[in-house]
Amino acid sequence: MIPDFDRQSVFLGALNVALLTAGALLAGANFVDSYNLQSMAAQVPELGLLAFGVMLAMTSGNGGIDLSGIALANLSGIGALMLARFIVAPDAAPELFSWSFAAVALLIGLIGGIANGLVIAYGRLTPLIATLGTQLLFTGLAVFLTNGSALSLGYIPPLDDFGNSPVLGMPICFALFLVVAALIAFVLRFMPFGVRLMLLGSNPKAARYGGIAERRMIVLTYTASGVLSGIAGIVIAARNASVKWDYGGSYVLIAILIAVMGGVKPEGGYGKVGCVLLAATALQILSSLFNFLDISNFFRDLAWGVLLLALLASARFDFGYWLRPSR
Repeated sequence: MIPDFDRQSVFLGALNVALLTAGALLAGANFVDSYNLQSMAAQVPELGLLAFGVMLAMTSGNGGIDLSGIALANLSGIGALMLARFIVAPDAAPELFSWSFAAVALLIGLIGGIANGLVIAYGRLTPLIATLGTQLLFTGLAVFLTNGSALSLGYIPPLDDFGNSPVLGMPICFALFLVVAALIAFVLRFMPFGVRLMLLGSNPKAARYGGIAERRMIVLTYTASGVLSGIAGIVIAARNASVKWDYGGSYVLIAILIAVMGGVKPEGGYGKVGCVLLAATALQILSSLFNFLDISNFFRDLAWGVLLLALLASARFDFGYWLRPSR
């Protein structure tokens, strides 16, 4: 009998292969050439990082979710650009500017994540309401700082290389994404934090009796989600050479879809990084196929919404009850 994780990973791996095959048949050989594969790989990290943040929040239980991910990512990029320019001029020292930009973006993501965790843990607000509120706060700050306009980074070689250039056939940002995924998987599997997080999500009463500091765990979990948003903000800025408050308007929906598609239980206590990674690549392949077939973005958003509802419904539906023979 195949374990649940193996079944999920095999299914998602087969889905990726099936989508690539369908793309080659429907869109032609260009769909699976090295250039398009590199392009798809470069687009996975920004969504995948946000999905990892949603996965951590969901795993913590109590209806945990982080709706503020893309808003915090955009604010991180905007704040990093504005502050890094005060530290060093990008034309004078592009390398130092790039590292300063990354450091500030991570700091803003860290602060935003801590704010989410404190509001949920100590304000006793439900995660849905709390992160919806901080989403509006982060968006409002981004609009205030930019007057609603996009800010251009211009051509900064280290950032541009990070966002768009491959090394040994793999985009640098995708390689970083894999490193982050491996780090999260290691922490969840082998570190005390991962064990406590799974227990907190699956059985909060047992976790409290076991001496697990629930509030501390919630703050740490949402802090990690905020840092992931900061990294996503760096990737978005590097790939687009600009930052804007409303970039990725549908990313909240897609990040939740990736997490649920990857087998993360909305009620908490279960989540596998490898499955979420495979779900992210599958949706990116499908999105690229829609682009090749010139399918409207409105239809794509509709498809994401229907797929999310179907997955949530299937998670609640007991198929075994209907398959069992009646007596």
